[in-house]
Amino acid sequence: MPRTIPSLLLVDDDHSFCEVMERALERRGFAVSCAHSAEEALPMLQTHRPEYAVFDLKLPGASGLVLVEMLHRIKPEARVVVLSGYASVATAVDAVRLGAVHFLSKPANADEVVAAFSYSPSPENKPLMSQASSDQQEAEYLKRVLHEQHGNISQTARVLKMHRRTLQRKLSRCQS
Repeated sequence: MPRTIPSLLLVDDDHSFCEVMERALERRGFAVSCAHSAEEALPMLQTHRPEYAVFDLKLPGASGLVLVEMLHRIKPEARVVVLSGYASVATAVDAVRLGAVHFLSKPANADEVVAAFSYSPSPENKPLMSQASSDQQEAEYLKRVLHEQHGNISQTARVLKMHRRTLQRKLSRCQS
């Protein structure tokens, strides 16, 4: 039985980044389609219904979060990763709440994106998004990023683009 190639929609307004990431993801076994704005991507979501998606947060016109929400409505099982050079915890929480499986800060490479697709928090660590407060969602995200950085507070703070002391304060509130 022939193996089907998983479809992936890549949306980023940086044409060079799209070309490089498209080639890298194709080498990793994806059939990649590219768009450079939310407006260009919306019809592609409707017709292609990709299994995987990588959306830049900041796009000309509508935000990448609009795409996350739309794809989640069309195909809830799709695995979406949001990329941003302007990462914040609040935005990451919004992306996950809308249906993204992960939020990565730019620059991110294809290996990080592929690894993010397979991220699945254990059920005991993942409250239902509709029932969790934004504080709980933020705490979960902070802990997840800290775990991905092997407990290194300084590296986690750099990834989250926040001051180390701010991160420590937020984490101490999560513990109490």
